Amino acid sequence: MQFTPTQKRAAAWLLIAALATLVLMALGPVLTPFVVAAVLAYALTPLVNRLDHMGRGRLPRVVAVVLVELVFILMVLGVLLMIVPILAKEVPLLREQVPVLFDKANAWLQPWLAQLGIKATFDVASIKAFVLKYLNANFEDILGPLLASLKLGGSVALAIMGNAVLIPVALFYLLMDWERLVERSMAFVPVKLRESFLRFTTEADAVLGQYLRGQLLVMVVMAVFYSAGMALFGLDLALPIGLFTGMAMFVPYLGFGLGLVLALLAGLLQFASAKALVMVAVVFGLGQLIESLYLTPRLVGQRIGLHPLAVIFALLAFGQLFGFVGILVALPASAVLLVAIRRVRDQYLSSKLYLG
Repeated sequence: MQFTPTQKRAAAWLLIAALATLVLMALGPVLTPFVVAAVLAYALTPLVNRLDHMGRGRLPRVVAVVLVELVFILMVLGVLLMIVPILAKEVPLLREQVPVLFDKANAWLQPWLAQLGIKATFDVASIKAFVLKYLNANFEDILGPLLASLKLGGSVALAIMGNAVLIPVALFYLLMDWERLVERSMAFVPVKLRESFLRFTTEADAVLGQYLRGQLLVMVVMAVFYSAGMALFGLDLALPIGLFTGMAMFVPYLGFGLGLVLALLAGLLQFASAKALVMVAVVFGLGQLIESLYLTPRLVGQRIGLHPLAVIFALLAFGQLFGFVGILVALPASAVLLVAIRRVRDQYLSSKLYLG
């Protein structure tokens, strides 16, 4: 059986794609920090280039890279450290409010169960003593079991620590040599395909830039919304919780979930009433509707050319296929796929198959 040159080329590309997929699956854990560093390098390279050009050769590129990376690391640490004042205020409140909350819950639960014909007794005193034992524990008492658990799962802790060191190092070298690496990668593209491939990457780069700008707008708007909404209810920790929730929304669902838990805990400890539940239901329910049904489709979806339904479908589909990482890369990956689909559609509309 004779194969045509087109069939041979298609078989060769399929074989290359299959081998690349197998390598990626086998080396997935090893490649993860490098992939994260590459994504960050892609996003931060324009800032480094701008500083480099502003210096007009007087500012060495290594200085520009160090400045950009330090600012980025400080921003990430700043978002994470927003939790510190929240915990610093909530732990003492937990010690004060836990006995009151347990007494209120017991006073409400007993009559409700009695109406249902269920006879149940709760040893509230023992439960309160058990919880307060851990809340009143010293730092050393908490650190001991934590270190023991880290020893049991040493590989996980070691992987986290290794990535925390490896990602900034890999990011530094990628930022230093990004343009050179892109040029070397282009050299592997077949000569006949190089021009069309360059047009494709240029269009995909423009779409991804629009995605990043749209996502930043969503984060800022939602940080202001959550801070203002909880402040109207009188929550003392409205500002740090609102800012953390908005900034952490760069990771879909995770930022919202953490912010909701922190707001609910802070509300229960401060108000010790159903007002906390009302506040969370109103602010976070309305915020989720605004973000998912209007802001993300308008500010992100429209900028990258995705229909609002396509944005929702992309989040669900990538999350189902790849889990948490899929949710993280769903929209940027969809933006690149959209560029590819547009090109395939244009080729199909100009093909003999379509024109008959």
